[in-house]
Amino acid sequence: MDHDIERAKERAEALRKEIEDHNHRYYVMDNPTIADAQYDKMIRELEKLEKQYPSLASPYSPTQRVGGQPREGFSTVRHISPMMSLANAFEEYELRDFDRRVRQALPGEPVNYVIEPKIDGLAVSLYYENSILLRGATRGDGEIGEDISENLKTIGSVPLRLRQVLPALEVRGEAYMPKDSFARLNEAREESGEPLFANPRNAAAGTLRQLDPRVTASRKLSLYTYDIGYSEGIDLQDHMGVLALLKELGFRVNDFTLLEDIDKIIEYCMDWQSQRFDLTYAADGLVIKVNSLDQRRRLGATTKSPRWAIAYKFPPEQAVTTVRNITVRVGRTGALTPTAEMDPVRLAGTTVSRATLHNEDNIHDKDIRIGDRVLIQKAGDIIPEVVAVLPEERKGTEKPWSMPTECPSCGSRVVRVEGESAVRCTNIACPDKLWEGLIHFSSRHAMDIAGLGPAVLAQILAARLIRDPADLYNLRYEDLVIIERMGPKSAQNLLRAIESSKKNSLSKLIFALGIRHVGERAAKILAAHYGSLDNLMSVREEDLEAIPEIGPKIASSIVAFFEVPQNMRVIDKLVRAGVNTRAEKSSRGAGPLAGKVFVLTGALEGFSRQEAQELVESLGGKVSSSVSRSTDYVVAGEDPGSKYDKAISLGIPILDEGEFKALTGIPQATEAGPK
Repeated sequence: MDHDIERAKERAEALRKEIEDHNHRYYVMDNPTIADAQYDKMIRELEKLEKQYPSLASPYSPTQRVGGQPREGFSTVRHISPMMSLANAFEEYELRDFDRRVRQALPGEPVNYVIEPKIDGLAVSLYYENSILLRGATRGDGEIGEDISENLKTIGSVPLRLRQVLPALEVRGEAYMPKDSFARLNEAREESGEPLFANPRNAAAGTLRQLDPRVTASRKLSLYTYDIGYSEGIDLQDHMGVLALLKELGFRVNDFTLLEDIDKIIEYCMDWQSQRFDLTYAADGLVIKVNSLDQRRRLGATTKSPRWAIAYKFPPEQAVTTVRNITVRVGRTGALTPTAEMDPVRLAGTTVSRATLHNEDNIHDKDIRIGDRVLIQKAGDIIPEVVAVLPEERKGTEKPWSMPTECPSCGSRVVRVEGESAVRCTNIACPDKLWEGLIHFSSRHAMDIAGLGPAVLAQILAARLIRDPADLYNLRYEDLVIIERMGPKSAQNLLRAIESSKKNSLSKLIFALGIRHVGERAAKILAAHYGSLDNLMSVREEDLEAIPEIGPKIASSIVAFFEVPQNMRVIDKLVRAGVNTRAEKSSRGAGPLAGKVFVLTGALEGFSRQEAQELVESLGGKVSSSVSRSTDYVVAGEDPGSKYDKAISLGIPILDEGEFKALTGIPQATEAGPK
């Protein structure tokens, strides 16, 4: 056995080194050398080894980037050296004053400056001990910040282990959200009716303060490092050397230039006002720093800012134009988004003729009318938006605008759920919603139609073979076999999968319909409570709200969905096609776990959370999301969290994975070492 562990240890270390090298090439050098599938395979192998041999777990392992369980809150961290803010310069004369003060304090000495882009993100500090990342923190008040270590570990450009051995190192950097990630995030938030982030800095700050690191990981932040706050075993002479060392250690370092003459520095700053729009991140200025570290020490600092650096802030780019019309786009979730059609104007490096108006409330709050002269800018230099109306330029011919009462795509009635800003089309067959809706309808946890992925659906839609989900059940072999890359065998397999899906449970069908706010759990509750789709379609809001776990928002959404005639026509077609719309008679009364309430916490090796829940329910038990005195068992995997502690305090039996398998009748596998 010791021999197996030793081999596993050697393999784990080799995998970590190889994965770290690929991370460095991908995130730092922008030069990946392997496909994503190969990378994922190595990660999975390493995860398996670390689970099989817990003693191999390491804080610098690449597997730590995926994000652990949500945290209860952030603790505070005191920085080894203060993180000071920079003084700002907005005009040319302020840059000259800065240069004059520096040279007066260093009479007769040559002075040169390093100039770097000022990223519009969140300043962070990374502390390494013996080359291992121990913690990461926000700037906070400069002395004390928030411990966001787990969130920073999810950023691929943050090394978990340095490429050289150093006893202690505190590194300063800027975490940011790339422009494309920011645009995608706000688009998704707009679709779901959530408030938008004002700019990438705001988005990055909100992301790094998420209590669940998995949310942070999903938003794809990046990081540039720009300085060393504290170090042991390092002797450097200038900032150029600092940046070179950071790069050698595995950090991502931004482009920079070295200039001495203040006139050339000013010219460089003016040139960058337009160049910044070509960057993949938002930059709100340039940072000018004295290069010599000895000169920096002698220049010192005020109580707030170093005397050896200044930030030149770019002026915001705005323009005035005229709103010619307001049109409405229907998004993938049915959200209607109004857009201003404007006279073209040059803004932040591009010609802008359209700007999102977000929602009806925003238009009314700003009193935007068709024909208005408006001030526009790009949020974070990315997304055009109307900042304000210029009422003094109105001529009396401007027209107020209101949201249409019917969907511009399909003509269905639109609804606005109380408490949300978004107005939505509720027609399941709306052309603008159809593709995304079909992907959901056929997904594994819905109707589970194998072989009906996004690419195949796109081809089926392009061939105009279907107009709603129910049409899937009318597809014929001769329709499918002519589709590109759909051979005879694939066509037959897909038709068999579609036919097989007719026998799915009622809960899967309810979930597949895509009723807003109705997830898998709610679908199972509704199926068990009403027993048939017919019963559910005729239910009242107050009856739904009386069901545990079905709140007012879900109830309102269900009733609104079944009030749409187009949805009822689709359901009628599903019934005529032979799709099951009734719940199976419950066998829970006779199941071995009948009446038992389980709570699942932590990561199980042999089951996903969904699989474990389905197993309990198939044996007559119930799975709850919280521990209470009515809980019969808590099943605890790795990193179980607060539910485990509460179970102990209430004296509730806690099962490990082996005991859970024994209770549910799952045979135990014998363990073997890695081959």
